Amino acid sequence: MIGRISGTLVAKHPPQILVDVRGVGYEVDVPMSTFYQLPATGAEVILLTHLVVREDAQHLYGFATEPERQAFRQLLRISGVGARTALAVLSGLSVADLREAVTTQDADRLIKVPGIGRKTAERLLLELRDKLELGVLAAPAAARADGEAGDITNALLALGYNDREAAWAVKQLPAGATVADGIRQALKLLSKT
Repeated sequence: MIGRISGTLVAKHPPQILVDVRGVGYEVDVPMSTFYQLPATGAEVILLTHLVVREDAQHLYGFATEPERQAFRQLLRISGVGARTALAVLSGLSVADLREAVTTQDADRLIKVPGIGRKTAERLLLELRDKLELGVLAAPAAARADGEAGDITNALLALGYNDREAAWAVKQLPAGATVADGIRQALKLLSKT
């Protein structure tokens, strides 16, 4: 498995780039989020990679960050989602946007990605929701939230609400709510759903 590639960026033709590694040119497909971070041709580049081997071809995919590569790998594990679809998702959404869409179960955000229809978006949300809860793609809610919002989120999680419910309730609260008032109001909101 090729896990990382380091060399000279020779050519950029979205979504594919060519990286020269000591005389060997590697064609690497990258999401647009990585493509926009690439230096000019002729400069050194380091990418984390994922190699897909099929009967008829070998494809190398490159990523600027580890969360992008992890998200790509998680998308590949979903039935019916291939490398091209996973690349399209990461080209249309940042990892943070994907995480937010899954947390809030926002299918409309995924449908905006070219090639993703309603059924595929709903399947992605369903499959990735479980992965988010296991911490594969997302940090825990407490790590994403800070200050009083983080304390309110932690309290809701401790009371048995899941990450999505806690995040939704905290978003509904007025700005500047104290921890005690925030917990009280969040519990009221969650009891009505």
